[in-house]
Amino acid sequence: MADRRLQVFLAVARHLNFTRAADALFMSQPAVTFQIKQLEELYRTRLFERRHGNISLTSAGELVLSYAEKIMALSDEMETRLAEMSGEMRGELLIGASAGIAEFMLPPMLGEFNALYPQVRARLIVANSESIENRVAEPTLDLGLIEAPSKRSGLTSEICRADELVVICAPDYPLASLAEVIPKVLVEYEYISREPGSATREVTEAYFLKHKVSPDSLKMQMELGSPEALKGVVATGLGFAIMASVAVEREVQQGQMVAIPLKPRLKRNIHLIYQQDRFRSRLADTFIKFAKIKLREIAV
Repeated sequence: MADRRLQVFLAVARHLNFTRAADALFMSQPAVTFQIKQLEELYRTRLFERRHGNISLTSAGELVLSYAEKIMALSDEMETRLAEMSGEMRGELLIGASAGIAEFMLPPMLGEFNALYPQVRARLIVANSESIENRVAEPTLDLGLIEAPSKRSGLTSEICRADELVVICAPDYPLASLAEVIPKVLVEYEYISREPGSATREVTEAYFLKHKVSPDSLKMQMELGSPEALKGVVATGLGFAIMASVAVEREVQQGQMVAIPLKPRLKRNIHLIYQQDRFRSRLADTFIKFAKIKLREIAV
């Protein structure tokens, strides 16, 4: 079991709020503050800046955070291996996923996995694909699910399923009447894009370049960090976006949004990534096999 003070430190570092950290840990706020004070006294440095009711990590705090995540991951790995020696399937499973996968594919999958293995604690970290890659490589995550092949050496990247990306817009937007749309037509309309570092943006820009349309020629109106934010803005009629068809199935069925296939079609793969040489628990291997099966079952 890792030092309790490090567990408290991680909670405060992730929430950047003592009250929310205390709630997450089922502790009182004074107890959380005391644990952080003890840690600062132990290392003889301040780990958090406290200004006007807000807190932030100091440079020392950032360093401690990087090591604390690794220490906690090793502690969880030890507990998992000990459990496996007794034949149990329990422990913490740290999964990273890009926003689209986390919002539209993983919730039912994690629920079903938890029903099969109730002693497993799955924790989902949501970030863009680049960030997930980095955290699997560190490693502070057991595995990741991203929307592009990994570029990091030392990581295995397996294709789990294929998705189609489509143009989405409001029902009264000028593009909505088209049965399909070629890339060069889109330069005439307002574009709502994902943020840099997003695999969806990377795949989309590569598609435009392949079909001789410079991404810089698009009328970029906004860059947003999640599929839900993207859909929210598109629904106002401000412009079009490009995203996975599975992410807009509900809105299309309800008539809130229109999905238009690109011509030629734009497909991308969902990749499962994990470290090549790092020990993988039976728990991680079991989830990897489970995820491959379940992702293929989701309708494209």
